[in-house]
Amino acid sequence: MGQVLVASSVSSESRGRAPAVDAPAVATASDGEFEDNDHSGEPPARCPYCDRPFRRTRYERLHRGLEHPGRLSDRECATVERAVREEDTALRRFQLYALGVLVLLYFGLLILAAFVV
Repeated sequence: MGQVLVASSVSSESRGRAPAVDAPAVATASDGEFEDNDHSGEPPARCPYCDRPFRRTRYERLHRGLEHPGRLSDRECATVERAVREEDTALRRFQLYALGVLVLLYFGLLILAAFVV
């Protein structure tokens, strides 16, 4: 078991990948950073394979799909696929929102410049 802990404790930076999105999730429970409903200070989700804490259950599902794909059951694979779809949907919504803001800003400045000049 010690070998598994050593292998999983290698940071993603040393493996040549970018750090995970949830890297700050290991903040102390006193920071109030975790999204927990029982206020026990425990993170709401932990990876069952490497015991890494996550702020949100969705992050834990995405982590399992990225870091432990060979160990997943069919049900877990379906859960990971659903989490990936939800993440893609949220990202697409953010991109469209950002594009809308940029378009409004552009045309707002264009109209402002037309009145000033």
